Amino acid sequence: MVKSANRAVRRGSRAGARDVFARERDLAREIAPLVERGVPGIEVLAVELVSPSRFCVYVDHPQGVDHALCARVTHLLEPWRGDYTIDVSSPGPERPLRTPSHFERAVGRTVALRVAEELGGKTRLRGEVLAAEPKAVRIATATGDFEIPYESILRANLVDEGDGKP
Repeated sequence: MVKSANRAVRRGSRAGARDVFARERDLAREIAPLVERGVPGIEVLAVELVSPSRFCVYVDHPQGVDHALCARVTHLLEPWRGDYTIDVSSPGPERPLRTPSHFERAVGRTVALRVAEELGGKTRLRGEVLAAEPKAVRIATATGDFEIPYESILRANLVDEGDGKP
């Protein structure tokens, strides 16, 4: 049985977390097009708030991510430097997953997710990606299979299992 993540959101500390994740999404919508136009071939995978005044931009490039590429991206982010300290990083083995295409590339892999609404009594899940559909991802966890709409996912990352897969 596939369980759905379409339930009312509880208020309280989750409301604050949702504000952080909403700000991350807003920053990503502002930053990604600018960076992707400014550096051919680059993909902005995620923008994560490290603190209220610091964010990290995770980027990938077919030819790899080095210090020179990070410096180019940092230069493009000059408009945000008055309000934020900015880090630019390669995704590493536990690369962030934010879009349907990210999840498509993760089918068969283990992921860790944080969701807005409880699923099976939890807001943090770990499981194998079964399918990445246009509006939702399906994962198999130890407690069952879940279909999770992308807009309900606050944060997701690959789990590094040392299997050598990119």
